[in-house]
Parts: sequence; C-alpha cells; structure tokens
Amino acid sequence: MSLPDADMPPEHWRYFRHLDSLAAVQGEDTEAEAEAVTAVLRDPDRVMAESAVVTHLDRRAAGLLADDAFTAWARAMSGVLAGRAFPERRLREWSLLTAVTRGEPWSPAELTGSSDWCQRTAVRLLTSHAALELLAADARTRRVRNAAAERLRRRPVASDTPQSE
Repeated sequence: MSLPDADMPPEHWRYFRHLDSLAAVQGEDTEAEAEAVTAVLRDPDRVMAESAVVTHLDRRAAGLLADDAFTAWARAMSGVLAGRAFPERRLREWSLLTAVTRGEPWSPAELTGSSDWCQRTAVRLLTSHAALELLAADARTRRVRNAAAERLRRRPVASDTPQSE
C-alpha cells in the first residue's frame, strides 16, 4: 500500500491499513484470522472498523463459497463478531449463499427476506435453479427479479435434483 495522501482523513488511512492486515492473515489458520478481525474491531471508529471487517468477510467468503473450509471459518468469525449487527448479518447471509451453493437445506423465506445486497449477490453467484426462480418471482426489488429472470433465460444453471449415473 502507498503512503497516505495528505488530504486523506485518518479513518480512511486506517481502513486501508486494516484491509491490508486482514488480507495478510487470510488463508492462514482461522484462529490467526479471528485475532486479526478482533484487533480491527478494537478501532475506536466502530463504523469504519465494521466496514473494513465486512469488506474482508465479502472477499474471504466469496473465495470459500463452495469450499469445505467455509464452515470452520464462519464458526471462527461468528465468535468474534458477536454483538455487531452488520457484520453478523453479512456472515449469516454468506452462510445462506454457501448452503444454496452446496445444495444444503435452506429456507426460501430466508432468501426472500435477506438484504438487497444478499439477493443481488445471489443472482450474480448462484447457479441453483430453485433459488433463481424464487428470486425472479419474489425478490424485494425489480432489479433483482429482472436479473434473476435474465440469468434463468441466458445462462445454464445447475439442476437442484441429483443426477443419477
């Protein structure tokens, strides 16, 4: 990372520094990553610190979406995010997206009740025909409904039923 711009507010500089420190530990053991997240959350600017952590969660979870390591990672992160509504919700929504991706049980009500961010991300990342059909019909915004319908029309999506060999 480069040196801070003289006009850059200190919280912006700390935000980028926090992202660098979190990126440096990702991929190591989850305990080290959880400790780094805890350190960032000690920053006196709670909103900025939580924003840095959520950016880290987004980057990390996207890479672990179909990985078996997601479960242990999410468990470690949930322990350090307790009492922080925004990061906790984002981790829950990544857990939902992971369940849909892996073909694990998930609730249609949970997906249709998720945030606009989660629904937009689902349309972009998921291949589940059932999830995309649900979002095409019942997503909160027209934007998501249209995007889901377009994905169903244009892109091949995975079948939600196991294929026999």
